[in-house]
Amino acid sequence: MSMASSRGTFRQNANADARLAAIVDSSYDAIIGKDLDSIITDWNRAAERMFGYSAEEAIGQPILMLIPEHMQNEEVEIIAKIRAGERIPSFETARRRKDGSLIAVSLTISPIKNSAGEIVGASKIARDISAAKESERRIRLLMREVNHRVKNQFAVILSMVRETSKRSTDPGEFEELIRARIMALSRSHDLLVTSEWAGASLFDLVQEHLKPFGHEERISLSGPLLTLQSNAVQNLGMAFHELGTNSSKYGALAAEGGRVEITWKVEAGPDAQRRFHLLWHETSSAPAVGSEQKMTERKGFGERKGFGTVVLQRVAPQSLSGSSSLERSPGSVKWALDAPLEAIVVPQLGAEDGSDFNG
Repeated sequence: MSMASSRGTFRQNANADARLAAIVDSSYDAIIGKDLDSIITDWNRAAERMFGYSAEEAIGQPILMLIPEHMQNEEVEIIAKIRAGERIPSFETARRRKDGSLIAVSLTISPIKNSAGEIVGASKIARDISAAKESERRIRLLMREVNHRVKNQFAVILSMVRETSKRSTDPGEFEELIRARIMALSRSHDLLVTSEWAGASLFDLVQEHLKPFGHEERISLSGPLLTLQSNAVQNLGMAFHELGTNSSKYGALAAEGGRVEITWKVEAGPDAQRRFHLLWHETSSAPAVGSEQKMTERKGFGERKGFGTVVLQRVAPQSLSGSSSLERSPGSVKWALDAPLEAIVVPQLGAEDGSDFNG
């Protein structure tokens, strides 16, 4: 081979080495080289970002400094397989950063051979999979929450069927009432699903449950912005459905000029515990002769307790560790709820003294 040809081959090899070095150095994944004694020989910039050590700090140190103590047998097995020329499939594990924190990684390990074909070390490509692991964790938590909520929904539906059947003799009416109540549960469920079960705005909950009854111009809402936890979403949603249904058939939303005002506030209770107060107040002209008796028979907001009354007086307040009152008079219905704020809203991180709330 001529000298010119040798120089050309040398330049090609040098260029190839330079390109390879540039690829390694600019890789998003950490690329680490080590010898068969598990001593670090190569360390790219991504490894610096991922593990916190500079190349000067890492090269010459044992790879064990990256491996948690309880997992260091992994390295013994890896080196044994590399020496034997065995293939090592990619696997997920954890490694330790300079600051002591752990990071979830996917490792790909390959042997390094010299010019004679002898195995002299191993290259390790580490990919940060922390985000993927966090997503998996969130999905598992969400599925557990969904499973719990679905079981709870089944229990509520069975209770609805039982209580509604006790108070309805007409199959058509029974079907209508059950369908409407299950659809109301579905509306609360949809709000929670949209937020990945993180909660729902009280404004949104009221508007969603009163939307089917129309007359938005005669309904007013007033109160601070609150994000309700899932239990409050379900139980307050049931209450608003029963109140809205009654109002649309016999109350303010069925009468000309009737109005519904829903107000809420947060106050300090006598024991310094912050409390949630909500008032549903509907007003309309006095009902026509006979309509009050019809209302008592059909809806149970009077002497004879119907399912709606049970929800307002017992189910909703008890589920929220609170109390309620329901007052009826000609042309007026008032439902007041008082409950500890912690049973209503999503807890706020950092609110150690309990003085902060959503909104």
